[in-house]
Amino acid sequence: MYRKIISSITLLIISAAVYAQSDTLSITLENVKYPYPVSFFPIRVESQDIRMAYMDVKPANANGKTVMLFHGKNFGGYYWTNVIRAFTAKGYRVIVPDQIGFGKSSKAFIHYSFHQLARFNKNLLNTLGIQKVTIMGHSMGGMLATRFTLMYPEKVEKLLLEDPIGLEDYRTFVPYQSAEDDYKTELKTSFENVKKYYETSYFTSWKPEYDYLVKIAAGVSKSADFPRYAKVAVLTFEMIYEQPVCYEFGQIKVPTVLFTGKEDKTIVGKALLSDAEKARHGQYKILGPETAKKIPGCKLIEFDNCGHIPHIEVPEKFLKALIDNI
Repeated sequence: MYRKIISSITLLIISAAVYAQSDTLSITLENVKYPYPVSFFPIRVESQDIRMAYMDVKPANANGKTVMLFHGKNFGGYYWTNVIRAFTAKGYRVIVPDQIGFGKSSKAFIHYSFHQLARFNKNLLNTLGIQKVTIMGHSMGGMLATRFTLMYPEKVEKLLLEDPIGLEDYRTFVPYQSAEDDYKTELKTSFENVKKYYETSYFTSWKPEYDYLVKIAAGVSKSADFPRYAKVAVLTFEMIYEQPVCYEFGQIKVPTVLFTGKEDKTIVGKALLSDAEKARHGQYKILGPETAKKIPGCKLIEFDNCGHIPHIEVPEKFLKALIDNI
């Protein structure tokens, strides 16, 4: 089954790249085709009407259980294709939201907090009539999945964390920058600097099939609405920086599995650090075992020769480990 899933990934990646070939992408990715139909959940917040995009993928042979996938900061639902297929092949219904501020969802000027995003997702589940879920979060999505689990433990059957960020408190070693300074940096986004960041931060070695991730992340920079996108990116960076979850891992009360690439060296705000500071932080081969000890009963699964996105870099190994531990 896994080989069939893997063999389909190449076609899906090529398809995603084709749909992202336009030099300019809208900031809500209208010209990026997602692997499954996208619906929109209306939200009223801070006197604004906004929409959260999501995919609701139902299996051919349902087992009565649901998984909800939370994406990372620089991504959207489009990069979960192989994970969705692995879960639906086992009978799981899969809900894949683009968080507000990301992907096809509204780029709203609101106060961004993990608490509020968690509430949006809970309300979506309630509207869909889903009472219990397994929550899986990658990168920033791991921070959100942790917050969701802490807020709504009665709704969570299991917590799956894939290279979550926030395993350390960035405020203690990443220098503070004003939103205005961060905004100026975001406005400099280009294909070249996004690709350089992805090459050095996300993967142990670059492959051409990863280019579609860069095309989507950088394609929005040529939109006339990019200043709005850049401002929202700053607001969500501040959310990550100012709202750590690492002090609350011991309060998690649901079964948890932590998946990490042993070569992951992700640090939010890495560009602001000296080489010495970079060497002291963001070392997932150290942070993974340390974090697993903090979470009661947590199972740690590590992948050799893998960086920040195991489900893309080592898909066959990751999917087998994922389904074996669901």
